[in-house]
Amino acid sequence: MAHPQTHPLTSPSTSPPSVTVVVPTHDRPLLVRETLRSIAEQGYGGALETIVVFDRAEPDPSLEIEFPELALRVVRNTRTPGLPGSRNTGILLAHSELVAFCDDDDVWLPGKLEAQVAALHANPEAELAATSIVVRYSGRDSVRLAGTERVELRHLLRSRMAMLHSSTLLFRRASLIEGIGLIDEEIPGGMSEDWDILIRTARRAPIAHVDRPLVQVLWGNNSFFTQRWDLKLTSHEWMLDQHPDILDDPVGAGRVLGQMAFAEAAMRRRRAAVRRAFAALRRNWREPRAFFALAVAAGVSPGTVLGVLHRYGRGV
Repeated sequence: MAHPQTHPLTSPSTSPPSVTVVVPTHDRPLLVRETLRSIAEQGYGGALETIVVFDRAEPDPSLEIEFPELALRVVRNTRTPGLPGSRNTGILLAHSELVAFCDDDDVWLPGKLEAQVAALHANPEAELAATSIVVRYSGRDSVRLAGTERVELRHLLRSRMAMLHSSTLLFRRASLIEGIGLIDEEIPGGMSEDWDILIRTARRAPIAHVDRPLVQVLWGNNSFFTQRWDLKLTSHEWMLDQHPDILDDPVGAGRVLGQMAFAEAAMRRRRAAVRRAFAALRRNWREPRAFFALAVAAGVSPGTVLGVLHRYGRGV
């Protein structure tokens, strides 16, 4: 495991570190404005700039006029189409000490940025700070907490830890450029890019986590990945190829195999779904995703299962 150097931030008695917020967007003019308003309302005391990266969409220069307090720049994604390329475009254009992500359908809640900067200051070895989330689905809010303020590699091999959502992440930019590496643009469909970067980061040093719901994440049909079961399946295969030690943990192995079984069932590949579901249960007989997959293989609608889970801020 790599051991990064400590990165002391400015002390609380002096100016806070500069931050660049990277906001990828694609044809969501109303939602992206809600996102930008939530960033502006942070009232952050340090230098703050925002880069809105338009992916496969025409940039809207009026945003620069609407949000002058954000020192906002509107740019095109000049790299691989999709979220990874959009994030990397913003990272490479940033000049700040810290880089944060926020998706164009999520909003930051008050105090988010300040709490994370304080967490990085208190943990100089950490290269990333995250927060927990509140999931909004069909008007219902569900809080997702991690139960820890220090996320280690073992946590992320056992669980995706959905509360460490991409919109909560605040990196030391130098670590992304010189150590962790950029967001991987080879991931099928750009799915699981957040889990991959979390694992790569945690291999170097524990992640500082503010276990408070400081980002509101919108779930529902607005997601561009809704019911893309083929991408979900191939992205999990990619993750297992890149991080085979996920399978070393029985709970982590059961979870991923159960997710793959569910995707197979949703695509009506019943035999493959049953085979993967039983493989998941052999690793962890209590894995609920395997039972969900078997139910879908038997004829239950995958949308029905997802609808129930989403009401409680959960996914497959």
